[in-house]
Amino acid sequence: MFAALADDTRWAVLQELGRADLSASALATLLPVTRQAIAKHLAVLADAGLVEAVRVGREIRYRALGSRLSDTARALEAIGAEWDRRLAGIARIAEALED
Repeated sequence: MFAALADDTRWAVLQELGRADLSASALATLLPVTRQAIAKHLAVLADAGLVEAVRVGREIRYRALGSRLSDTARALEAIGAEWDRRLAGIARIAEALED
């Protein structure tokens, strides 16, 4: 999933889909990339479980899956908290060595 999030265009796609469900064509009018490039980015995001396709009549619209993003944010917060704890421990050891 993190590889899917590592691209600026995919971030922009997710931001637009956070505002409204959109087709690949609509996304291509909002972003500086072709519809074909948008389709490839949407496929990567869908494979990562970050967006889903919904058929509306003859059109396929995409929506961001906020719960998956929330789960990812919580996981990153936990990792960050663990690193903060470890770095604080290293700082304490370094300060003790200076004394």
